[in-house]
Order: sequence, then structure tokens, then C-alpha cells
Amino acid sequence: MVYNKIGKSGLYVSRICLGTMAFGPLCDEQQSFRIMDEALDNGITFFDTANIYGRGKSEEIIGKWFAQGGGRREKVVLITKFNAPMGEQDGANNKGGLSAWKIRRHLDDSLRRLQTDHVEIYMMHRGDRSVGWNELWPAFKVAQYQGKLDYVASSAFSATDLANANYEAEKYGMMGLLCDQHRYNLVTRQPELEVIPALRKHGMGLLCYSPLGGGHLSGKAMTEPGPRSKGRTLHDYQKAQLTAFKELAEEIGVKEPILAQAWLLQNPDVSAILAGPRTSEMLQDSIAALDVKLTDEQINKLQTIFPSHGMCKMGDVVTDRVEATDAYNW
Repeated sequence: MVYNKIGKSGLYVSRICLGTMAFGPLCDEQQSFRIMDEALDNGITFFDTANIYGRGKSEEIIGKWFAQGGGRREKVVLITKFNAPMGEQDGANNKGGLSAWKIRRHLDDSLRRLQTDHVEIYMMHRGDRSVGWNELWPAFKVAQYQGKLDYVASSAFSATDLANANYEAEKYGMMGLLCDQHRYNLVTRQPELEVIPALRKHGMGLLCYSPLGGGHLSGKAMTEPGPRSKGRTLHDYQKAQLTAFKELAEEIGVKEPILAQAWLLQNPDVSAILAGPRTSEMLQDSIAALDVKLTDEQINKLQTIFPSHGMCKMGDVVTDRVEATDAYNW
């Protein structure tokens, strides 16, 4: 396994982050346990969840897995997220958005479900421009002093919101946002326009969710669409892209999902990709992508198939990576 620092922090994480959105709705507890055990056995120590995943079921499953012991909790760098309404217990606050109230209440609820006293990264699932940073940063600071979180992060923030959040953090003696989790893959290149340059400027990491474009790059979108791609209508240009993508994957000698993830992992702006496996095979595809080293010619072919916005050149920034050693005891 390969480990990176995230952005300007001192925190090392595995380049594969285990996404757990499927835990509960699509994977039962037993299957979820198997996936987490297999991930940890392969050196994946970075896990991502959210209070809204399965209406708290994902967090509950992870908590039960932690409770088995064996150093599971100690080995994992854990993200959970908040923003969504969580039900009647929120009363009048059962609405989407951010608030100091939610930071306190929803964080405590997440910790209870996760059976832990802290999370390494507490992430705003989406932004909320109706709420001021003079409300949010002090609340985050209190939770940090209480030892309930180590870092604050964001998901799907615009470049403007990233800049504002980091500017305001300085007023409260906070380091600002650790990273942003963004939808980024071969077919979703918009972050190259403004978000990735903003992350570079503010010393933040990039976590890529939906590395296969919601199943679009799985190799099955045209023949056996999965739960996320089923029912989509593919345009002629998309079919042509996927056909060329399949041919290139065959030329390189890897499966399409492995190639799609390898492209992301070779981008030095990417701290980690979020793999959301429902099966062991899906998890192994993500792990296999770490060993694929694309040539400049192959990257250029991918750029031809899936054109970028031309605003972000891979390789401009060098990140700090280390290989796993025996000290990790995987």
C-alpha cells in the first residue's frame, strides 16, 4: 500500500479510501465486515462514512466492526460527515444545512453509532452559504479541544467557498480545511477549472469520490449497468468514448475500472480515491490500480478519449508519498 500526507497536514492516509455508502442499503452487516477486514488486511487504513448513509446504518455497522477489537479502531483514519436532516429527533432543525447546533448534536450522535470517542476528520457534506463562518469555526474549535475531532474538511465545496472558509479559519487560530471530497473522474473534469487550483493554493488535499463515474467507467455501463448506472440513456458520443476506453484497457492489459482508478492515482493532486465496493472483486480492482503505471502516451490517449478542460496539468505538483514498511504489520 502507498501512503500520502493530505495537503499541508502531517496526516498520512492510504491512497485508497474505503467508502461505506453501500453498508446497510446494499451490503448487509456480514458482507460489510468482510469488506472492512479485507481492506485492512491490504493496508487500507482510510475509511469514509456519513451520518446520512443508510440513515445511520453505515456508521452503526462500522461501530460494531470496531467493537470486535483487534486494533481495528486504532489502525483506521476515519471520516464522517454531516449536513443532511436526520429525522424527528432533530425537531425544528430537521433540515439540511450547517450550524453550531448540528456540529455538537450530530457529531455526538455519529460518535455513539461509531462506538468511538473521536473521528480524525469531520467533514461538511455540502456547503451552506446561509450560515456564517463566525458560527461554524468556533463550534469546530470547541469539538477539537474536546478531542472529538482532529481535522475539519469539506465535500463538494466551490472554489469560492474553499477560499472563504480558509480565510475565516485564520481569525480563530484554526488551520482551515484539510481537504475537499469532490466528484472527479475521467468523465467529470470540471474540478480542473477552479476547484483543483484552489486546493493547491490553500494546501488542501483532494479526495475523489465516484472514481468510476457512478458505474459509467465500470466496463458494464453498456451491457450490465449496476444500481447506480441502471436506467441511464447513453448518447452516441458516450458509447464511442466507452468503446475506445475498452479498447485502450485491452491494449494495456487491465480492466476498465482498474484503468479509470489508475489514472486518478497517478495524478499527484489526488490524495486518495474513494472506493465504494459492494464486493471483494470491486475492492481488489481498486487495489490493483495502485500497481498500474501509465505512460505519457497512454495518458494522452485517455485525454483524447475524455477531453479535459485544459486548466489543470497533471504533474505540476509533487506530493509526499511513502511505501508501507514492516512497521505497519499488514
